[in-house]
Amino acid sequence: MKVFGLLTICSFLFLIACNKEQSFDNSPSARLNFSTDTLFFDTVFTEQGSTMRTLKIFNYNKQKIRINELKLAGLGSSSFKMNVNGVSTDKLANIEIDGNDSIYVFVKVFIDPNAQNSTFLVEDSILINFNQKTQKIPLVAYGQNAVYIKSEQITSNTTFTKDKPYLIFGNLVVDKDATLTIDGGAKVYFHKKSKLTVNGTLQANGTLTDSIVFASDRTERIYRDEPGQWEGIYLNPSSKDSHFNYCIIKNAITGVYVDSLSNNSNPKLLLTNTIIKNHQIAGILAYRTHITGINNLLFNCGKYLLGVFNGGNYQFYQSTFAGYNPNMSRTDASVYFSDKNSSNTSSYLLDIDFRNNIIWGNNRNELEIIKETTQPHTINFERNVLKTTESTISQDNIFNIDPIFRNPRFSDFRVNEFSVANDYGKSIFIGLPSIFIDTDLQGYSRVFPSTVGCYEKKAEP
Repeated sequence: MKVFGLLTICSFLFLIACNKEQSFDNSPSARLNFSTDTLFFDTVFTEQGSTMRTLKIFNYNKQKIRINELKLAGLGSSSFKMNVNGVSTDKLANIEIDGNDSIYVFVKVFIDPNAQNSTFLVEDSILINFNQKTQKIPLVAYGQNAVYIKSEQITSNTTFTKDKPYLIFGNLVVDKDATLTIDGGAKVYFHKKSKLTVNGTLQANGTLTDSIVFASDRTERIYRDEPGQWEGIYLNPSSKDSHFNYCIIKNAITGVYVDSLSNNSNPKLLLTNTIIKNHQIAGILAYRTHITGINNLLFNCGKYLLGVFNGGNYQFYQSTFAGYNPNMSRTDASVYFSDKNSSNTSSYLLDIDFRNNIIWGNNRNELEIIKETTQPHTINFERNVLKTTESTISQDNIFNIDPIFRNPRFSDFRVNEFSVANDYGKSIFIGLPSIFIDTDLQGYSRVFPSTVGCYEKKAEP
């Protein structure tokens, strides 16, 4: 019984010790630590909120710390909104943090429009008052006014300028008899599940120093290279004479869909000096259509960089197809041609002319041509560097020798000085579009025999 009584007393004392409340450290020398000294927000469009930023407040002291007041300096007039441990507030008092514990503060920013076209600075701070002192965490965001377009139809000739970005919600449709012209330097952003449908003509007139961007409206750093954020650009059967020059098309499900042959002798799509990257399914999907491409770079797409179905007419010159997928698994050839349609009910002829290109990537076979019809196709490959198991292509190409890109991991697809691609390209004249061959994607003069691909060897080191 004595042993039992002693155990009972010990257990009781142990429970008292465990349940004893921590005392507060009220010393002015007590410190709190923070996960960052400033909360930065990437460019935020007016009328839209940002993604959440997180501030973690640590109490590394043995005793509790009481925060007498935690607030936004701007209180109700602030563009920032705060949530502290699940409570939405601009000011909260008597917050206790146990010793060796922490709390979370979540912050978003909502910016009202103003008259400025350029980005503008929006600032506030979180003030943390405890133990007779105040610490400050600055909040910094850049606001950007924009033109908001919600499921509209363009019925007459329209121009997008570079004054403000354009934010597309839903489906922006260019009617059959209308032309949408986009000036150099313009930025066109798409909300989730949004797209651009062209039944008429799209003229995206970027320049070397003022490129045009088609991308998701999430500009935060974590979304910068994320595929599948919007639907893509659709060039429908009735569209004609569309041209992308010095454009960047990124982060869609498929960058550009091109459907049906032209209703005139011109390519349905002329694609020049354009970068197409980070698409969930394909950079370009083409269905029995006509595309001419010069000086383009395509990389990091989930299935195809260029996927052609149901035949059609395709010319590509001095372009680089880099089948590298650091964050996506891919088994198909990155450049794929087929004369059959998706339902396998009919076959149409392929007319292919590829000169001075690089087709390379992680897979064993990066170029595949499927021919079902017995009728003769027109297939010409000259002076390309190819990674392929195709055996019917002319020998006037370099097969399965690495072009040695400088740094594909960091999207640098210039070739090094020892590359087989140097001085291998032949002179090309193809009529009016050949003016785009005179310089490479960076604006350096191209002298034949050229470096094949979109970058000349004289490109900056």
